[in-house]
Amino acid sequence: MEDNYRYFSNKNCKYFPCHPQAVNDEFNCLFCYCPLYGLDEQCGGSFEYVRNIKICVGCRLPHIPESYDIIVAKLKEKNKRGHNADSK
Repeated sequence: MEDNYRYFSNKNCKYFPCHPQAVNDEFNCLFCYCPLYGLDEQCGGSFEYVRNIKICVGCRLPHIPESYDIIVAKLKEKNKRGHNADSK
């Protein structure tokens, strides 16, 4: 795979399969703990709230190889907003 730093799959992980869709051969474990979790509704993934807790078990966004650019862009945007807030 070209750009292999964007993807890896760890089928030997003791928690695998961590999502129902993890049986797919292209399941990406790079963002095992989703870095967008704290963005709430702005994360762009598929989630639901259960008793005010964000539940992401059905989300595929961080686990497909094509999402690398989306996630990095959202993190850069979050970082930029954070720096702008700090400078006030």
